[in-house]
Amino acid sequence: MVTLMSGFACHPLRPDQAPSVYPLVREAIPGIDLKAWLQFARRIADPRKAGREGIMVVTRKPRPLPCGLFVYRREDDLERGPVLVAEHFVAVDLLDAEPVMQALIAELDGLAQRLGCGAIRAMVMSPSSLLASGLHAAGHRPEGAALWKELATPAAGSATIPTR
Repeated sequence: MVTLMSGFACHPLRPDQAPSVYPLVREAIPGIDLKAWLQFARRIADPRKAGREGIMVVTRKPRPLPCGLFVYRREDDLERGPVLVAEHFVAVDLLDAEPVMQALIAELDGLAQRLGCGAIRAMVMSPSSLLASGLHAAGHRPEGAALWKELATPAAGSATIPTR
């Protein structure tokens, strides 16, 4: 499904398109190598899983090159029921990334509705980022705190990107 909005098109990433968004992913996760990204993306972007998880890509019309993306999954929250969880946001544009960010945020609402979710949990690593400001302006509010703890280094040859 392709969603069109104000000069942008949003669509789920197909597994064969994973190499084309790798430069964007490196903006969000600078240390990710191509092999780890392709393994992750091909598993997450499986069209059979589109109702549960995927990668949403934004392109500026009429150019087919990606300028934004986020990774999503549908989870069942004990308190809220079905929730759309989105993370690893990237919005890139040479002149102004804000319209790209706005397209990503608008797609969050549409995707949540299509997946039957009653809430959106957007995971943003920098609370002072353009994306965090845009989400706040769109009605998103802080909910608790996300805490992180690094564990032992994964075994050699393991993907360097966590699956959850």
